[in-house]
Amino acid sequence: MSNLNQYIMKAHFHLALPCDNIKITTAFYTDILGATIGRKADKWADINLYNHQLTFTEAGDFNFDFKSYKLGETILPSFHFGVIIPVEEWGKLYSKLFQSNQEVTTEVTFMEDKIGEHLSFFITDPNGYMIEFKSFKNNHEVFAS
Repeated sequence: MSNLNQYIMKAHFHLALPCDNIKITTAFYTDILGATIGRKADKWADINLYNHQLTFTEAGDFNFDFKSYKLGETILPSFHFGVIIPVEEWGKLYSKLFQSNQEVTTEVTFMEDKIGEHLSFFITDPNGYMIEFKSFKNNHEVFAS
């Protein structure tokens, strides 16, 4: 693996999104998903979700149309973000959410018996954002074609 590829595999993403209510949003990410809070102020907060930075800013009314697409027999939201985590962590989080009566949608195995096979489930945060949690059968196939 080249030095550039080693760096890219260790890189973190940053995603900034508006929210309706910063307190409800931070409570969801910390209490439900187990993330931690980084820097924050009255109207914004950085959330550490598996070492990736989500910045939420209380912005009032906003609207996104969640158009969907079909992958195999599964309907998926076009607009979503997610995190790839080890299968053990994926199972723990899925069980935790299921037991806490959070609505988990579209729990499925994608690309079964093909390159890139992975488990996936989606959950909606308090702002209507779809979050996908994935776990690949073979980690080296995350970007394989």
